[in-house]
Amino acid sequence: QVQLVESGGGLVSAGGSLSLSCVAYGSIYAIRTMAWYRQSPGKERELVASITRDGISSYEESVKGRFTISRDNAKKAVTLQMNDLKPEDTGAYYCNADILKPASDIYRSFWGPGTQVTVSS
Repeated sequence: QVQLVESGGGLVSAGGSLSLSCVAYGSIYAIRTMAWYRQSPGKERELVASITRDGISSYEESVKGRFTISRDNAKKAVTLQMNDLKPEDTGAYYCNADILKPASDIYRSFWGPGTQVTVSS
Protein backbone atom coordinates (compact mmCIF):
# COMPACT_ATOMS: atom_id res chain seq x y z
CA GLN A 1 0.00 0.00 0.00
CA VAL A 2 1.33 3.41 -1.00
CA GLN A 3 -0.07 6.71 0.19
CA LEU A 4 0.85 10.31 -0.58
CA VAL A 5 -0.02 12.65 2.27
CA GLU A 6 -0.21 16.37 1.53
CA SER A 7 -0.23 19.30 3.92
CA GLY A 8 0.09 23.07 3.87
CA GLY A 9 -2.85 24.42 1.90
CA GLY A 10 -4.99 27.27 3.12
CA LEU A 11 -6.27 30.78 2.55
CA VAL A 12 -3.86 33.61 1.81
CA SER A 13 -4.07 37.14 0.45
CA ALA A 14 -2.63 38.02 -2.94
CA GLY A 15 1.11 38.53 -2.68
CA GLY A 16 1.39 36.10 0.20
CA SER A 17 3.19 32.77 0.46
CA LEU A 18 2.33 29.16 1.21
CA SER A 19 4.38 25.99 1.35
CA LEU A 20 2.91 22.63 0.38
CA SER A 21 4.47 19.38 1.52
CA CYS A 22 3.91 15.80 0.44
CA VAL A 23 5.32 12.62 1.93
CA ALA A 24 5.10 9.17 0.43
CA TYR A 25 4.42 6.28 2.79
CA GLY A 26 4.22 2.55 2.37
CA SER A 27 5.98 -0.17 0.47
CA ILE A 28 8.32 1.83 -1.77
CA TYR A 29 11.51 0.70 -3.49
CA ALA A 30 12.21 3.84 -5.49
CA ILE A 31 10.60 7.14 -6.51
CA ARG A 32 11.27 8.67 -9.91
CA THR A 33 9.65 12.03 -10.74
CA MET A 34 7.63 13.88 -8.09
CA ALA A 35 5.30 16.67 -9.07
CA TRP A 36 2.54 19.06 -8.11
CA TYR A 37 -0.59 19.52 -10.18
CA ARG A 38 -3.48 21.88 -9.62
CA GLN A 39 -7.07 21.98 -10.70
CA SER A 40 -8.83 25.31 -10.70
CA PRO A 41 -12.63 25.59 -10.84
CA GLY A 42 -13.89 24.79 -14.32
CA LYS A 43 -10.46 23.83 -15.62
CA GLU A 44 -8.51 20.67 -16.36
CA ARG A 45 -5.89 19.46 -13.93
CA GLU A 46 -2.54 20.94 -14.95
CA LEU A 47 1.09 20.29 -14.13
CA VAL A 48 2.52 23.08 -11.97
CA ALA A 49 6.03 21.81 -11.25
CA SER A 50 8.01 18.60 -11.32
CA ILE A 51 11.38 17.40 -10.07
CA THR A 52 13.42 14.35 -10.98
CA ARG A 53 15.27 12.09 -8.58
CA ASP A 54 18.45 13.98 -9.49
CA GLY A 55 16.89 17.34 -8.67
CA ILE A 56 16.13 18.63 -12.15
CA SER A 57 13.02 20.79 -11.94
CA SER A 58 10.59 22.25 -14.42
CA TYR A 59 7.72 24.70 -14.06
CA GLU A 60 4.53 25.76 -15.74
CA GLU A 61 5.15 29.14 -17.36
CA SER A 62 2.86 31.20 -15.12
CA VAL A 63 4.60 30.11 -11.89
CA LYS A 64 8.21 30.51 -12.99
CA GLY A 65 10.10 32.79 -10.64
CA ARG A 66 7.39 32.52 -7.97
CA PHE A 67 7.21 28.81 -7.11
CA THR A 68 10.08 26.51 -6.13
CA ILE A 69 9.88 22.73 -6.00
CA SER A 70 12.31 20.69 -3.93
CA ARG A 71 12.57 17.14 -2.66
CA ASP A 72 14.20 15.11 0.06
CA ASN A 73 14.86 11.63 -1.29
CA ALA A 74 15.67 10.17 2.11
CA LYS A 75 12.33 11.35 3.50
CA LYS A 76 10.42 10.52 0.31
CA ALA A 77 9.11 14.08 0.40
CA VAL A 78 8.48 16.90 -2.02
CA THR A 79 7.79 20.54 -1.20
CA LEU A 80 6.32 23.38 -3.23
CA GLN A 81 7.19 26.84 -1.96
CA MET A 82 4.75 29.34 -3.44
CA ASN A 83 5.54 33.06 -3.24
CA ASP A 84 3.78 36.14 -4.61
CA LEU A 85 0.56 34.19 -4.89
CA LYS A 86 -2.14 35.44 -7.25
CA PRO A 87 -5.90 34.80 -7.27
CA GLU A 88 -5.45 32.69 -10.40
CA ASP A 89 -3.29 30.27 -8.36
CA THR A 90 -6.44 29.24 -6.50
CA GLY A 91 -7.27 25.56 -6.80
CA ALA A 92 -6.85 22.09 -5.45
CA TYR A 93 -3.20 21.06 -5.47
CA TYR A 94 -2.31 17.40 -5.92
CA CYS A 95 0.96 15.64 -5.21
CA ASN A 96 2.01 13.02 -7.74
CA ALA A 97 4.85 10.52 -7.71
CA ASP A 98 6.11 7.75 -9.98
CA ILE A 99 6.80 4.89 -7.59
CA LEU A 100 8.43 1.50 -7.95
CA LYS A 101 7.25 -1.02 -5.40
CA PRO A 102 9.43 -3.91 -4.22
CA ALA A 103 9.29 -7.00 -6.43
CA SER A 104 7.92 -4.90 -9.29
CA ASP A 105 9.62 -3.74 -12.48
CA ILE A 106 7.09 -1.05 -13.38
CA TYR A 107 6.84 2.49 -12.04
CA ARG A 108 3.24 3.44 -11.28
CA SER A 109 1.75 6.90 -10.79
CA PHE A 110 0.26 7.67 -7.39
CA TRP A 111 -1.78 10.70 -6.30
CA GLY A 112 -2.46 12.44 -3.05
CA PRO A 113 -6.05 13.42 -2.14
CA GLY A 114 -5.36 17.12 -2.76
CA THR A 115 -5.07 20.21 -0.64
CA GLN A 116 -6.96 23.44 -1.28
CA VAL A 117 -5.16 26.71 -1.92
CA THR A 118 -7.30 29.86 -2.00
CA VAL A 119 -5.79 33.24 -2.84
CA SER A 120 -7.99 36.25 -2.16
CA SER A 121 -7.60 39.48 -4.09
